[in-house]
Amino acid sequence: MRQYSADLTPPWKKPKPVPEVAAEPGLVVEEPGTGFCGAVIRCEAGTVTLEDRFGKHRVFPMEPRGFLLEGRVVTLVRPAPGGPARPTRTASGSVAVPGARARVARAGRIYVEGRHDAELVEKVWGDDLRIEGVVVEYLEGVDDLPSIVSEFAPGPDARLGVLVDHLVPGSKEWRIARSVTSEHALVVGHPYIDIWEAVKPSCLGIAAWPRVPRGQDWKTGVCRALGWPENTGAAWQRILSGVHSYKDLEPELLGRVEELIDFVTAP
Repeated sequence: MRQYSADLTPPWKKPKPVPEVAAEPGLVVEEPGTGFCGAVIRCEAGTVTLEDRFGKHRVFPMEPRGFLLEGRVVTLVRPAPGGPARPTRTASGSVAVPGARARVARAGRIYVEGRHDAELVEKVWGDDLRIEGVVVEYLEGVDDLPSIVSEFAPGPDARLGVLVDHLVPGSKEWRIARSVTSEHALVVGHPYIDIWEAVKPSCLGIAAWPRVPRGQDWKTGVCRALGWPENTGAAWQRILSGVHSYKDLEPELLGRVEELIDFVTAP
C-alpha cells in the first residue's frame, strides 16, 4: 500500500525556506510592510526594536519571513546568549553597522568647499555616507558654485547639497549662495572663517582659537599665535588627529552637515 503525505500542497506552491539571522544589535534590516529601515536595538518577548538614522524607534513582531536584509527576505531570531549587549556608534553618533556594504552611489551629491573641510566630513560622517550611498565632492572655491549647479542640473532624483565656509549675511559667500535658486539644491554653511574653527579647542589642548588681526592670513596667524611651525598642511593634520567624533566639533557645523545628508537622502 502506498503511503501519501498529509501535506498535498504541490512543491512549486510551497514557500522557499529563508535564512534565519540573529538579531544582533546594530544589524540593519527593513520591515517590508511599512518600509521602516533601522538598526536592531534590542529583542524581547518575541519583538524586535529598530532605530532609524533619525533616532526614531519602532517595535515589530519577529515573525517568519518578516524582514529584508540587503534586499533578501529573512527570519529574525533572538541572538545566542553572550552576544554583544549594545550597538556601537560611528564617529557621527549613528548606530554602527559592522560589515555593512556600501550602498550603490546615489545620483545626488554633497559638495564641500575646501580640502580640509572634505577631509573632516569624511572622518566624522564617512561611515554614514557610505551606507547612505552619498558621494562627497571637493569644491575648490565658492566662486565655482553657480557653474557647478548649472552643470549638475539638480532634480527630484538627483539632489545637490553644498557646504561652504563663512556663510554669514552680507559676505561674498552669502551672495553667491543666494544665487542658487533650485528647489532641489541646498546651500548651507557655518559661520567660521575656516573649518579649523569648527573643531573645539579643548580637544587640541588649547583654551581658545586665537584672534588674528585683519589683513593677515588667518591660518598662518593661528600657527604663529600658538607657537606652531608655519606649515598649514602639518597644522591641519595635527588638528584632524585630535578629532575622534562629533563631540569634538562645534554644533554649528554638526547641524549643517546633518541637514545636507537629510536633504540629499530624502525620498
